[in-house]
Amino acid sequence: MPFILVTVLLDMVAIGLIVPVLPLIVGQFTDSPTEQTFWFGAVAFAFGIANFFAAPILGALSDRHGRRPVLLLGFCGLAISFIVTGLATALWMLIAVRLVSGAMQANAAVANAYVADISAPAERARRFGLLGAMFGLGFILGPMMGGLLGAIDIRLPFFVAGTLAILNWLYGFFVLPESLPSERRRAFEWKRANPFAALKQLGALQGVGPLIVVIGLAQLAQFTLHSSWVLHNAFKFGWGPAQNGWSLFVVGVMSFLVQGFLLRFLLKRYSPQRLASIGLVGSALTYLGFGLATEGWMLFVVIVVGTLVGAGAQAAIQSIVSNAADAQSQGQTAGSVASLTSLMAVLAPLIAAPLLGIVSHLPRGDMRIGLPFFFCALLQAVGATIAFLHFRRQRAEHAAATA
Repeated sequence: MPFILVTVLLDMVAIGLIVPVLPLIVGQFTDSPTEQTFWFGAVAFAFGIANFFAAPILGALSDRHGRRPVLLLGFCGLAISFIVTGLATALWMLIAVRLVSGAMQANAAVANAYVADISAPAERARRFGLLGAMFGLGFILGPMMGGLLGAIDIRLPFFVAGTLAILNWLYGFFVLPESLPSERRRAFEWKRANPFAALKQLGALQGVGPLIVVIGLAQLAQFTLHSSWVLHNAFKFGWGPAQNGWSLFVVGVMSFLVQGFLLRFLLKRYSPQRLASIGLVGSALTYLGFGLATEGWMLFVVIVVGTLVGAGAQAAIQSIVSNAADAQSQGQTAGSVASLTSLMAVLAPLIAAPLLGIVSHLPRGDMRIGLPFFFCALLQAVGATIAFLHFRRQRAEHAAATA
């Protein structure tokens, strides 16, 4: 477990470094906020669509050849993406490199499969929480460093991130052990690796079908937030790389504390189903709070309170889905979830860009600029309702079977 946690931490620091500055790089090649919003959406779309088709293939390959080779491939993709983005002199270069890196990168999915390989079903929720804590810690260090480095030179974070990705490859090659023994591997089949068949098979897992819809809605809300965060804060509060970096730093601190420490105590008292229901409702209220904020400091308050209430949902749902899959298909299952996530990452910019375009002309501080976050709150509320009804039906079926 310590080996994969270090791997994920380095990965997320590298990714977090570019968050405060990527929209601003896009802005160097555009002439207006509306044009900047459109092309930032196009760059995000390129990564998402490539990852949508590649993630289930990479997940299935990790079931056949092991997790370590696929992780190493992902680190190569990240290094290429960061360095070429830092050197980019035209928009087409940004879009092309995001297509390549999206096709090569499935690190989060393979890390989840890695944890499932080495964990008993009863331990998975807590260990997925630890994995989430590393994501949070990466977002403590990455965006803060990205904001500070971006204030020096807007392209500097990309070269630092590329260097970290190369270091992570070296760590993975020389230190990271393989988690999937040869006797638990399965043959690769193209018919299972295409994204549409993978999503269908994911929905057919015993007892988790409706939760796939919940995951999709939650991921669409999250990626709409990601696609909107930097530009929303620039339009509404006049924030630059440093302020956005500090806001993501606070997100990372809270996520690390909740998933790394608080979650283990909550799991002793509440079931994953209960934590998922509470977390989804809390996330819906958090998105609403972001949209209603009229001053920059309000975002920090919402981040702290919202993370305390909602941070356990993702680890809880991930453990429920993982436990529904057998030991030989954890990589494919994680890849299918990653493919669903990528599909939402494809759709999110197509939604976020028009929503931001509608409100980009409004004066600073206007509450209506929060329109993308109101949309996120609606998505999460629908997901929370579906999860609540699904868990209630399962309890009723269990009680009837027991009787």
